[in-house]
Amino acid sequence: MKKVAVVGFGFMGMTHTMNIIKNPELDLVAIVDIETDEIEKKLTSKSGNFSTGSIESDTLKKIRKYQTLDECLEKEELDAIHICVHTNMHYIMAKKALECSKHVFLEKPFTLNIKQAEELIALAKDQKRILMVAHVVRFMPPYMKLKQLIDSEEYGKLKFLSLSRFSGIPTWGQWKEKQKDFGSSGGALFDLVIHDIDFVNYLLGLPEEIKCNYLPGELSNHDYISALWLYKAKGIHVRIEGGNTFHTNFPFQAGYIATFENASLLYTTFKGEVIQIATENSLLEIAAGDAGDGFYNEIAYFASCINNNIEPIKCMPESSLQTVQLCYNHL
Repeated sequence: MKKVAVVGFGFMGMTHTMNIIKNPELDLVAIVDIETDEIEKKLTSKSGNFSTGSIESDTLKKIRKYQTLDECLEKEELDAIHICVHTNMHYIMAKKALECSKHVFLEKPFTLNIKQAEELIALAKDQKRILMVAHVVRFMPPYMKLKQLIDSEEYGKLKFLSLSRFSGIPTWGQWKEKQKDFGSSGGALFDLVIHDIDFVNYLLGLPEEIKCNYLPGELSNHDYISALWLYKAKGIHVRIEGGNTFHTNFPFQAGYIATFENASLLYTTFKGEVIQIATENSLLEIAAGDAGDGFYNEIAYFASCINNNIEPIKCMPESSLQTVQLCYNHL
């Protein structure tokens, strides 16, 4: 088993923690959070825009806690570190971990600074350590099914794809403070809509043209995004829409519509674990799986990579860097 630590115990830190605990290849030995005394209390506080599971408080009591990554690195023999802090700390934390020869699983977005991301990629190569960014949608069963249908052309060639992702403005954890530090998080473009930007890049590669409109919100100048990606050579149009310019308790919603030559598909989190498939003669439903399983799947994939010392081909850091650049291409 590989010994790992989670840095940052907010919504994503808790999500990583519970899925590491479930994984037989990983041993969670430490949690790093500036509020070590509050870690167990966070289990009952609002965290995130949807539920990703739960952790027993007795389980947490057995895991050592540190206020700083430096102290954790000094006292623990670690193989890998999961970094789940706010975006503006990604570079600092990832660099420190890589310099100490630890594998790094870094929450998205990679960094907001292109040169910093390039530096981390080079550092990981120099240290011969695996660096992977957590683009969870690549590992969510309903989206994996869409990729399989596109690749197999079971319903013919893809002609049109529309993806959406909406959430109320985040106020849990330190997000309220981020409203006072306008723009530092990257806003909805880099924190929320990036999921679909990354997934389309993963599916189809770079478009020939991007047309985009965006609106400001509480966190940045681009908290609502409506974009059209044109793949002229492939004859595919892609629409991406999303944001968090809504009241706090607005229900989270994500999904896609895909039109192929011979069928149209609909998936939405409101409908649950099914994909609806419409043809000229029928409307049927197929099992989609639970999108929430993506969190376990991506961590299991990272664990397999570090255990077998192989590159994370499904989610290379160079691809994650390209996704950050694509986000900037919407501005």
